[in-house]
Amino acid sequence: MFNKVLIANRGEIAIRIIRACKELGIKTVAVYSTQDENSLHTVFSDEAVCIGPAPSGQSYLNTSRIISAAEITGADAIHPGYGFLAENSDFAEMCNSCEITFIGPSPEVIRRMGDKAEAKKSMFGAGVPVVPGSEGVVKNENEAHKISEGMEYPIIIKAVAGGGGKGMRIVRDSSNLENSFMMARAEAEASFGNSDLYIEKYIENPRHIEIQLLGDQHGNMFYLGERECSIQRRHQKLIEESPSPIITEEIRRKMGEVSVKGALHVGYYSTGTIEFLLDEKLNFYFMEMNTRIQVEHPVTEMVYGVDLIKDQIKVAAGDKLKLKQSNLKPLGHAIECRINAEDPSNNFIPCPGEITSFYQPGGPGTRVDTHIYASYEMPPFYDSLIAKLIAFGKDRDESIQRLKRALDEFVIEGIKTTIPFHKYVINTPEFISGDFDTHFIEKIYRKELIEI
Repeated sequence: MFNKVLIANRGEIAIRIIRACKELGIKTVAVYSTQDENSLHTVFSDEAVCIGPAPSGQSYLNTSRIISAAEITGADAIHPGYGFLAENSDFAEMCNSCEITFIGPSPEVIRRMGDKAEAKKSMFGAGVPVVPGSEGVVKNENEAHKISEGMEYPIIIKAVAGGGGKGMRIVRDSSNLENSFMMARAEAEASFGNSDLYIEKYIENPRHIEIQLLGDQHGNMFYLGERECSIQRRHQKLIEESPSPIITEEIRRKMGEVSVKGALHVGYYSTGTIEFLLDEKLNFYFMEMNTRIQVEHPVTEMVYGVDLIKDQIKVAAGDKLKLKQSNLKPLGHAIECRINAEDPSNNFIPCPGEITSFYQPGGPGTRVDTHIYASYEMPPFYDSLIAKLIAFGKDRDESIQRLKRALDEFVIEGIKTTIPFHKYVINTPEFISGDFDTHFIEKIYRKELIEI
């Protein structure tokens, strides 16, 4: 096992990793920007190193400073968390060249699955269902027209290096194709430094379902059910749950088995997820693979009784997983709300500032992952996520009731948060019945039903 792990991240995920390391008897090193000097991850770690000014490009994305911090403190492994450098194959390669273990999959797999067109090609080769579309990068508008002629509209143009809805355009007829292609290409170049695009058939009213995977370096790969991630805004997830209210045991098994097959096909190990679009007939299609731990991993931990971060660290250290697929059954139901420092009544504008009062809920089946506290100054430089509230129950009804109670107990004052928004959403008839898709939030906004 590792002697010391450096956490190349901040916020709640940094604290989550520190806790896992402590339970494994591993010392920890926190890195922080000047803005995060008083952040809790610097307090709970065994050591803390400042790596630069507030802008992430000069601190949390500065690979040379992070590697230097690991070498100075004698860390023999680096955990990237999610975001920042978590899916940066060059950083993973840099760690390996410095004889520091990158806690995640190999650089080659990160690179391969980070290229959306290559990932789709790899999954197709493994027998995983994929959305009909281009076989690779679409070179120009003329080629885009030729490919689109063979598919029924609507189609969707996507950035090869995309994520978070950037470099993406839905096209409903050929007259808008060229303009949409140029706009997507410009946005992809600006967001990722890579203007390559590909085209897929656009699935109307889909659900977003992801399969949690966990594999070791000895050829063992397991799936830990699915997470329902359909409630999202601008392709950013807001509420996740497991199991999905629409997935049957048979579909769960099929999705899990093809996900394992796809992961083994590309030589994957560590934690990871394969994400699918589910159409109205319950057909599922590969969308992308995330080669890291997910923000929403706690719902799977609650439902399957596992610690994904500890297992991820053990796998990186070369341990063999002591699991049996037949034993991995859901033990209840969990729902997670992402609490952001945003004003939902003002188009979700970010709300940095001082938190003047803070009280987190407790009680049976309640978990809060957070890094904030009373008098904490929410910075304007990073992601607006301030807490994750997870409710667990014996079934979906109990988890919803516990989530309602916990949201009522949650107090964050001094800044605007999305707590009122979550209270509204989980009380809608559509959410309670499980009848929603990825356009759910847009639909309730169009109906102007939200009163916060």
